[in-house]
Amino acid sequence: MNKVGERLLNGIVKENPTFVLMLGMCPTLAVTTSAINGLGMGLSTMVVLALSNAFIAMLRNIIPDKVRIPAFIVVIASFVTVVQMLLQAYVPSIYAALGIYIPLIVVNCIILGRAEAYASKNPIIPSLFDGIGMGLGFSVALTIIGAVRELIGAGECFGVRIMPESYVPCSIFVLAPGAFFVLSVLVAIQNKVKIAGEKKGKDMSKIGSGCSADCLHCMESGCADRTAPVTEKEGE
Repeated sequence: MNKVGERLLNGIVKENPTFVLMLGMCPTLAVTTSAINGLGMGLSTMVVLALSNAFIAMLRNIIPDKVRIPAFIVVIASFVTVVQMLLQAYVPSIYAALGIYIPLIVVNCIILGRAEAYASKNPIIPSLFDGIGMGLGFSVALTIIGAVRELIGAGECFGVRIMPESYVPCSIFVLAPGAFFVLSVLVAIQNKVKIAGEKKGKDMSKIGSGCSADCLHCMESGCADRTAPVTEKEGE
């Protein structure tokens, strides 16, 4: 598989930000009261992810290591402001529904995490598609959660009536407890698939929930390379 396809598959399946890495839980649980809200938040995050990844990759050899995090945040905040203004101008209904969670994209750990772990160490094109892949994975997850909550809680999906008129909506699913319940069920289904695959002898190591690795010694993400020099300097 080529590099572009690998980055897309990685973000959508192998390291899905919501179902595998369990990142970005605040917007995941808060805005997914409907499928359209989930899709809107996911696509907004994807645009910021892709553009900030590409821009940070372009400047990776220019940004001083000591100020990389503040520099990343400035870049991310700039793109979030642009996305917020575009939503307010052209899709005011989505802008009103997402509310404060649009500017809070700035502090979404998915975006800063990809900037630190991937974009700051790789060329522009792979970094761009890494952001697109992660953003698509986030969009798919939020849309699925929003669709399930909207279907059970209102009998609709994307605003279209699905359930028969006799269906009595379970309104708790469009409230906060419903978000936790739907997310937990979807993650449980994913883990069930993983366990079933392992019993059949398949390699399911790339599918799971949460990160069980030791971040301090995780050479793949570059954490050890980043923290060791700082520790030495502090010791001096």
